[in-house]
Amino acid sequence: MTVLPDDGLELAAEFPDATHEQWQRLVAGVLRKSGKDVEGAQAEQALSTALEDGLRTRPLYTAHDTAPAPGFPGFAPFVRGGRAAGNSAGGWDVRQRHTAADGDAVLADLENGVTSLWLVLGETGLPVSSLARVLDGVHLDLAPVVLDAGAEVEPAARELLRLYEERGVAKEAACGNLGADPLGHEARTGQAYDFAPVAGLARLCAEEYPGLRALTVDALPYHEAGGSAAQELGCSLATGVAYLRELTEAGLSVEQACGQLEFRYAATADQFLTIAKLRAARRLWARVAEVCGVPAAGAQTQHAVTSPVMMTRRDPWVNMLRTTVATLAAGAGGADSVTVLPFDHPLGLPDAFARRIARNTSTILIEESHLSRVIDPAGGSWYVERLTDELARAGWEFFQWIERAGGHAAGLRSGHLGQALADTWAARSDKLAERREPITGVSEFPYVAEKPVVRAPAPEPQSGGLPRVRRDEAYEALRARSDAHLAATGSRPRIFLASLGPAAAHTARTTFAANVFQAGGIEPVTEGTFEESGATEVCLCSSDALYEERAATVAAELRTAGATQVFLAGRPGSYAGVDAYVFAGCDAVAVLSATLDRMGVS
Repeated sequence: MTVLPDDGLELAAEFPDATHEQWQRLVAGVLRKSGKDVEGAQAEQALSTALEDGLRTRPLYTAHDTAPAPGFPGFAPFVRGGRAAGNSAGGWDVRQRHTAADGDAVLADLENGVTSLWLVLGETGLPVSSLARVLDGVHLDLAPVVLDAGAEVEPAARELLRLYEERGVAKEAACGNLGADPLGHEARTGQAYDFAPVAGLARLCAEEYPGLRALTVDALPYHEAGGSAAQELGCSLATGVAYLRELTEAGLSVEQACGQLEFRYAATADQFLTIAKLRAARRLWARVAEVCGVPAAGAQTQHAVTSPVMMTRRDPWVNMLRTTVATLAAGAGGADSVTVLPFDHPLGLPDAFARRIARNTSTILIEESHLSRVIDPAGGSWYVERLTDELARAGWEFFQWIERAGGHAAGLRSGHLGQALADTWAARSDKLAERREPITGVSEFPYVAEKPVVRAPAPEPQSGGLPRVRRDEAYEALRARSDAHLAATGSRPRIFLASLGPAAAHTARTTFAANVFQAGGIEPVTEGTFEESGATEVCLCSSDALYEERAATVAAELRTAGATQVFLAGRPGSYAGVDAYVFAGCDAVAVLSATLDRMGVS
């Protein structure tokens, strides 16, 4: 019988500790087998991944990767959560968004797991006058209501307050957010509105409605304009600080002003980046509150929304996977409220099935996966703590850049902020075009013959300010050209894939080429002969060895048979008769656009 020491079992105590240098040597050995002759830190660097904002994710994190102490949940700097209990009591607030709903859809959501409502009102949503009808049957003392009315915020807010009074809801029982966001509205539309009514609403909420906030600091306009995580953080801080200035000038105390703000962020399918972003946002706002002399008021209230940028119109079913990961990240990151956009959101108005899947995403994560039972589950991870710190520093740097330029409003009106976001999106667009950031169902594993999902059109979103971008937009434009050609001619543009040699030699590159061309709506033909395919262009697919032996000969034969363009799937070489190459990292969007041009597909 073995007697354990008093301090417990020490695992691997008889073995010497492995060093970082030993691990690097092992990595170098593996990389050498793949043709990369690097040593030491360079070997580790070869496995790192570049993120936006100059950040890098390394393959290994250890206790030596230090970051500032995150503190405890409910205490400054609130990295681990704004409340001591986090969301452990009942999970996060499940908030459903409605732009054109009737009362039945709203009640169906509330009866099946939704705990608060986000209502879009005004020109791009429900009429303000319909608020009473939409909320008919809703227990307003139980279900928080969040408004999003743009420039119509004052009449919308007054209508909601009237409903509270009419239905006998005590002022201390009213909860939610009136949704005023002048700078967010200007970012969306390019038009400002007067802050004076907003200040009046904030004063009213601070003095009479303790559970009701007046303002939303919405970072989605900057995310949807192509901004990075750090730029989203910086813009939210600049907006929040601008509102603090306005509210305190209107007579509110700094503590009261902080209590009137709710922050809205995008949650993406990059789960660790989303977790780190939400944790960094709380740390940064805590710093703002500390500088303002009210550190106890620095607990940021967060509303996370699954990213519209990541949603795709082709193969929209994959959006369910994206929103599930994003919701998990939002919950693990400590968001107080989470909105899951339905998988058919980019196609128009969601149907009942899509709304059900959206609300059940949170329900399953809370009730079956018990994700909310652990406060800050990612806390303590060397990777997450380091990423939180690096992202917070990058976000603070961007915030300072905005402040040096005169503040958030000045940055919007000068165009400098929009240009910074556009530059970030241009760099990301290059990665998307080169398929270095793959989009499942669009640039990877597309299905050109898929039956489109059709939905009723949604109200047109606000426009006139910052653009709204989507990851799939370049490929969507190509697929739209293919669809128009199909409607006009009865067939899609085609390319013949000429596979050389046995399956073992060509399968990988045939599959690769088929993916590339289908991403642009070009139908790959792999059966029969080139003459039978109806195509005018062809792509050779095989191994490097067979290319050396047969590429030039086969290209010449295909030219004789009528091929007007010969591609080769693989790295560029000097093969006679080959016009162009498709390979990992090539600009697929440019290649596909030029191919459609040659095929006469407009």
